[in-house]
Amino acid sequence: MCFGTFDVLHPGHIAYLREAASYGSRLVVIVARDATVLRIKGKVPLHTEEQRLRAVAARESIAVLGGVDDPYEVLSLFHPAVLCLGYDQRGFADGLAEALRERKLSPRVVRASAFHPERYKSSRMRLA
Repeated sequence: MCFGTFDVLHPGHIAYLREAASYGSRLVVIVARDATVLRIKGKVPLHTEEQRLRAVAARESIAVLGGVDDPYEVLSLFHPAVLCLGYDQRGFADGLAEALRERKLSPRVVRASAFHPERYKSSRMRLA
């Protein structure tokens, strides 16, 4: 399982999705809700949550939106064996340990490798 905003889907995201997929037999991609992105990043995504979901779903077999009130609720639905976080992922990752403890889940948590962050980073690409 992996998580992200995926606002401007770029080669860095594709590398992240590939790496996350390498940890298991199926990959569940959780796309952040617009309200969650605003709360964590302090800005509204360029693309709506539905647009971002469709973009990710076109490349991955299972893509779902995160929870409305609780971004961690999907953990209880899927009981992932592995959680792959982006190399620079914050916000969501900050409360993850507590969310896993509350749900009595103990997946392996890994950090994805950076893929040319000087070139493929959403915040940089958004400015371009």
